[in-house]
Amino acid sequence: MEKEGAGKKILVVDDKEDSRVLVTKVLRFRGYDVIGVRTGEETINMAQTELPALILMDIRLPGGIDGLEATRRIKALPQLAHIPILAMTASVRPEDVRRALDEGCSGFVRKPIDIDELPKQVAEHIARASSTD
Repeated sequence: MEKEGAGKKILVVDDKEDSRVLVTKVLRFRGYDVIGVRTGEETINMAQTELPALILMDIRLPGGIDGLEATRRIKALPQLAHIPILAMTASVRPEDVRRALDEGCSGFVRKPIDIDELPKQVAEHIARASSTD
């Protein structure tokens, strides 16, 4: 039986290796091809070369480009603007959620992640994005 994520690339952006490893394991178990990166700059470059089906974006990243800035830059590129980006953060105050959505994120994933809910959220956002293509 084919897994739900077969043939779909997910870009996982998190500066903490343990978070990237956990998300990668959860999504690979569902058949997704997962690429992990640590910085906003790597995210923009990798999104352009790999054209993922979805990006899971940590909001707080080291260096000059945080997750929201990386989201803005990706959404400004016509070839990438359609890619759903889910903000991944422990900051889940209503104003944090609103800001992430205002900056171009399609949804929000609370950290620590729920290993049962994450694959559902990913599949739902990929399906929604492909139905509007």
